[in-house]
Amino acid sequence: MTEKELISLKNRFDIIGNDPALNRALEIAVAVAPTDLPVLISGESGVGKETIPNIIHQHSLRKTGKYFAVNCGAIPEGTIDSELFGHEKGSFTGATEMRRGYFEEANGGTLFLDEIGELPLSSQAKLLRVLQSGEFIRVGSSKVLKTDVRVVAATNVNLMYAVSKGKFREDLYYRLCAVPVMMPALRDRKDDIHLLFRKFASDFSYKYTRANVRLSEDAVALLKSYRWPGNIRQLKNVAETVSALESVKMTPGTERVEIDAFTLSKYIPKDAPSSLPAVSTRSNDGESFTQDEKEMLIKALYQLKQDVDSLKEAVYGNGAQAPQHPRRPESLPQWEEDVLAPDEQVFDEPETESEVLPLSLHDVNDDLIKKALEKYGSRKDAAKALGISERTLYRKIKAMEGKQA
Repeated sequence: MTEKELISLKNRFDIIGNDPALNRALEIAVAVAPTDLPVLISGESGVGKETIPNIIHQHSLRKTGKYFAVNCGAIPEGTIDSELFGHEKGSFTGATEMRRGYFEEANGGTLFLDEIGELPLSSQAKLLRVLQSGEFIRVGSSKVLKTDVRVVAATNVNLMYAVSKGKFREDLYYRLCAVPVMMPALRDRKDDIHLLFRKFASDFSYKYTRANVRLSEDAVALLKSYRWPGNIRQLKNVAETVSALESVKMTPGTERVEIDAFTLSKYIPKDAPSSLPAVSTRSNDGESFTQDEKEMLIKALYQLKQDVDSLKEAVYGNGAQAPQHPRRPESLPQWEEDVLAPDEQVFDEPETESEVLPLSLHDVNDDLIKKALEKYGSRKDAAKALGISERTLYRKIKAMEGKQA
């Protein structure tokens, strides 16, 4: 697509901006228009996704057919099937006559399904059938009808995440996303922000015969630094509000009014913590905690730590540290278990001296037994230091004497 053709396209559909991502989205729309491939447009709310399906329809072979735009999120769940596929007379309360749905009305044309992520699962199955075979059934009927409709869908949510949570059919996602188109957020089009502001202010000035608002350099910098969570829709509201309240009735010599950053700041919301997206509320999947729950959890953990510290002090004394390893092995060979009496299989008190003897029975060799006996002078104290019972120590001493004999 040449630059001249791109400029002509923007003028025809009243598109402002030169951002590369925006230009790429427009080029894809024009290139895919002559085909019947489904198109999925992704982007935040307010970025202008509704322009793409209109471009696709006007550049397609269906441009002489009907074009319908349906907001799936604005239709109640109980009536969405009737709106899309129609219903028979008497099929439900209030159905006083037969009604043709959008798929039937748009036969031979294009149907734009906005906020497709809000479509109920039951309706998703019916939509998949239409996309695959062109067949559908009116509510309250058993007759299969055919339609020839080009479907373009749009979403402001992550459909792949919705698929992973079981809220959107995977097969329908891949059917809709034959050609993906991504519309950039306004904060990613900083060089276009001022152009759009001037366009909206100029349109307002022309419509209401007001002096045209112009921004000073510091006001332009402020405009670009704001994050614009509402995107183009929010920018348009700000531009029109500033034009209405800061400009005057146009008279000779008052065609323009310059606005500085201080004046403009009164119309741009502050990014206070209360206005940022909330992340601490519990989701339907229970994957996060509220702020109150987090505080309660922190208090509980802190109280648990205090209880553990008190228990350590009671067991090991004030200022003493717990031993790094148990005084007895966690598991013993079967022959050791048979030798030790049940009341002897306990944990001994920790040593207060810097020298700590080995704790495993496998490490208690003849040399260590001799050193313990020489150091403590009694079998009881030596056994305690070695972490074994007196009976076991006596048996090992007998074994040592047998070796020497």
